Amino acid sequence: MKGVKRNENLALKTTLRVGGAAEFYAEPSDETELKELLQEANRNNIAVNFLGRGSNIIVPDAGVKGLVIRLSKPYFRKIELLSDGRIRAGAGVRLKQICGFARRNKFSGYEFLEGIPGCVGGSLRMNAGAMGGWLSDVLSEVVLMSFRGDIFTVPVEELHFGYRYCEELKEAIGLGVIFRKGNLTSLPEIQHTMDTYKSTRMETQPRLPSAGCTFKNPEGGAAGALIDQCGFKGVSVGGAAVSDIHANFIINRGNATAADVIALINWIRKRVHQEKGYVLEPEVILFGDQWGSYLDPLVTERRSTV
Repeated sequence: MKGVKRNENLALKTTLRVGGAAEFYAEPSDETELKELLQEANRNNIAVNFLGRGSNIIVPDAGVKGLVIRLSKPYFRKIELLSDGRIRAGAGVRLKQICGFARRNKFSGYEFLEGIPGCVGGSLRMNAGAMGGWLSDVLSEVVLMSFRGDIFTVPVEELHFGYRYCEELKEAIGLGVIFRKGNLTSLPEIQHTMDTYKSTRMETQPRLPSAGCTFKNPEGGAAGALIDQCGFKGVSVGGAAVSDIHANFIINRGNATAADVIALINWIRKRVHQEKGYVLEPEVILFGDQWGSYLDPLVTERRSTV
């Protein structure tokens, strides 16, 4: 396949900095090359996974079978202001850039995006959120490509977003989005909101490499509080440790492996289940694989996650 690399290390392409290599890896230059890659993979029965900025994922130490595609070339990083005041952005645009672009145009409502370490494409799949806001809240339309290479635009009202997922992104690729028109607001007011959010993040989230929140919040509880109550802050397995700042963050102290992180996840799940009766389910994605075979079975499941 054109432009495809073999055994590309993925660890440094993720925010947690762990994991092995992709069997095949490509960064297409545009939609035409992307379509060709998908068609070639389909002809050869090769599995395809899409990598954004690598947040909210754990790459297994054994690596990822099949083809990993990243939409990081300039074609996918375009951002522009439309004549009707909406913002169009490609899959490779960082959410932080969206926030800055909106601020320069004096549009408010995007400030919560500033601290989310993801790009448009990956954040669509997870319906990324922070500070009480969700990506789906500020979208107008989404441009998708099917795995056969067909392109179509869907109004956000017709998509099925939920807590850390978008149903349609299981069967399609997010090529870009059009954001709703923001509210015209003074620059000082927008900057004040951004500074407030930034201050909150710095006080409540670790600076060392992590994949973001490890577990979903269970119904009737908060994952971070439950983990903290079970005494896990600072606890480590190999180079992976539970953050002293926020217990729902597992950090890489510099030499962690994916196995370290997964062992810590299993330890936490078992203890929280035993002591608190909650079943914590991973929010982070096991990239290129499924959690089923990696999670230790729990004896009983009295409460489930939302």
